[in-house]
Amino acid sequence: MNKIVASAAAAVADIGDGATVMIGGFGLCGNPESLLRALCDRGSRNLTIISNNCGVDGQGIGWLLEAGQIRRMIASYVGENRKFEELVRTGQLETELAPQGTLAERLRAGGAGIPAFYTATGAGTPAAEGKETREFDGRAYLLERALHADFALVKAWRGDRWGNLAYRKTARNFNPMMATAARVAIAEVEEICELGELDAETIATPGIYVHRLVRSEVLEKPIERRTTRPRAG
Repeated sequence: MNKIVASAAAAVADIGDGATVMIGGFGLCGNPESLLRALCDRGSRNLTIISNNCGVDGQGIGWLLEAGQIRRMIASYVGENRKFEELVRTGQLETELAPQGTLAERLRAGGAGIPAFYTATGAGTPAAEGKETREFDGRAYLLERALHADFALVKAWRGDRWGNLAYRKTARNFNPMMATAARVAIAEVEEICELGELDAETIATPGIYVHRLVRSEVLEKPIERRTTRPRAG
């Protein structure tokens, strides 16, 4: 069994128009940059994208926004992308915003086979509009539906040909949950290891969830806002 594919372009070749795609990352940390670029180059249209945020102008998911490939966005934080704001204001982009913890749990539920759950987050606010509300122990809770997708594009630190994935520090973020909640999970890794080289205790995503694996073609790791200060002395 070998899940390694030759290129990012080959890995996303069957993501067609109208697909729902989960994209890992928090800000620009843990983004599958090679897969995103390949999806942009493929030109698939009317996509529904599920991601914590929308990248920044000219980077990550920002490529898809600028190319007009996204029809609907389900996200938590969208404040770093001017193109996103422009598209929403002009009615060219449908948007569903979710509290970050709720988004994470909807992803986890999707991978765990849980169709919906109740949460107190958002009760009594505009987020509750159109949602079922129940009271438990004197407190109001909203019913939130699980999230699923046709494809998940995730980024990991290391992986083997069976698709086992290990992440590095905060770059792990939403990636493991998304890998479980999509019909096809495509992983981009910085390093491909031999079987048995990964310590089993470090494998956060077992290969059973991963369908394709590609070596990252991006060497530089972008930073959203580089903040420096003069060296002391």
